[in-house]
Amino acid sequence: MIKQSIFYFFSFLAISSGSMVIISRNSVRALLFLVVTFVSTAGLWMLLESEFLSITLILVYVGAVMVLFLFVVMMLDVELAVIQEGFTRYLPVGLCAAVLIVVGLVYTVGPRNFGSERIPIPLPHPANFSHVEALGVVLYTRFLYPFELAGVLLLSAIVSAISLASRDRRENKALDPNQQIKVCKEDRLRLVNIGKNNL
Repeated sequence: MIKQSIFYFFSFLAISSGSMVIISRNSVRALLFLVVTFVSTAGLWMLLESEFLSITLILVYVGAVMVLFLFVVMMLDVELAVIQEGFTRYLPVGLCAAVLIVVGLVYTVGPRNFGSERIPIPLPHPANFSHVEALGVVLYTRFLYPFELAGVLLLSAIVSAISLASRDRRENKALDPNQQIKVCKEDRLRLVNIGKNNL
């Protein structure tokens, strides 16, 4: 009964904070609500006895990624009017994409693919069972090629982002060292004699 109450608490917290991420007009508050969503999801994973994934979610996403997002959003100072300029123009496309995502989620997470009939209740683990070891064995044996493919895709995305960011970079103001060596004092300093006749 206590475990079920904790599950409902974390579920309600995840759904409500996830909704506030979408509803909130302030981007900083939306990111803070997203942190609450990640923490509540980590609690749900802890109830499912996935301690490694739960701690990884807290350390990686809440501890690193979300802090980085928060600093970027606070430093950019994006105006809300600029973001909402093309909202009505792209509203039909957004609604179609939202409907497709909801249909895909219902089809994937519906009772057709999930439930006690499809996924049996796991047996109790022995005392020396390690989730990290089980995850590593599955990840590096059965799903080795998808794991490597995901790493290659992420690497290509990083390289593409760097190349796109450096393409529109402003003019570099750094000086060429060869030109600095060739400079003589006559080019840098010129003495002007101002006599009384010139005043």
